[in-house]
Amino acid sequence: MSKITAFVILIIISVLGFGQDKVAYTIFDSSGKRVSYRKMIKALNEKDIVLFGEYHDNPIVHWLQFEVTIELDKKRDLVLAAEMFEADNQDELDEYIAGKIDAKAFDTLARLWPNYYTDYAPLVKYAIENELKFVAANIPRRYANYVFKGGFERLDSLTDEEKSWMAPLPMKYDSTLPGYVKMLKMMGGHGGSNMPKAQATKDATMAHFILKNHKEGGLSLHFNGSFHSDFYDGILWYLKQERPELNYGTISTVSQSDVFKLEDEYKGQADFIICVHENMTSTH
Repeated sequence: MSKITAFVILIIISVLGFGQDKVAYTIFDSSGKRVSYRKMIKALNEKDIVLFGEYHDNPIVHWLQFEVTIELDKKRDLVLAAEMFEADNQDELDEYIAGKIDAKAFDTLARLWPNYYTDYAPLVKYAIENELKFVAANIPRRYANYVFKGGFERLDSLTDEEKSWMAPLPMKYDSTLPGYVKMLKMMGGHGGSNMPKAQATKDATMAHFILKNHKEGGLSLHFNGSFHSDFYDGILWYLKQERPELNYGTISTVSQSDVFKLEDEYKGQADFIICVHENMTSTH
């Protein structure tokens, strides 16, 4: 066998072997070009605020959130924030991070998501160990439900304390934003025009508390469901209304059977798109 023939056979074996590799995820840029994890981190390090859009039950994305947190904390003055904690539980979150209450008391006093221990507790633990601020950024669910049932007007009668747990009233709202239009279309008209308004109370409130706790020159890393920031909409729209001069970055999550080529519908969804194999096990 000649050296050239042996080399060709080796190349073929290598290609076939690579084709059979099991890859859990791939990272793409906005145009659909594959990029490395390191390149994504380098770009995120240059931002002021990063919105990390997740699938709430995806273990790969939760692992990457933890890893990205560690990487960004190496070079930046980092503040963490999340949709998964509501603003009226900020005191409990602060006390837990400061060691004033234990995990059992935190579980009792705060409204924790069902998947808190598998998916978000590692981030909180990291904040404790590294003395990071962790912002409970979301509007209390009951007030978003008020808007769903009766519109923004239902918020006017709240107490000053209750209003302190959300974006200042009256909240800005643009019903033509693509995300809200899509929501109405997906629901087939069920829930009426108040459904995207309720979503907007969450987006506006998360943006408000991200900015309220942002350190000038530092980096704020916010975790939220992808829908809240996909296609540079939702939370990002509200952030830019208040601080258009800041440098924002976005990450989104999608699921496909083929993680090596991003489907056209997902292009432009975020600065970086984490494509996870659709057979990935869910955390809950």
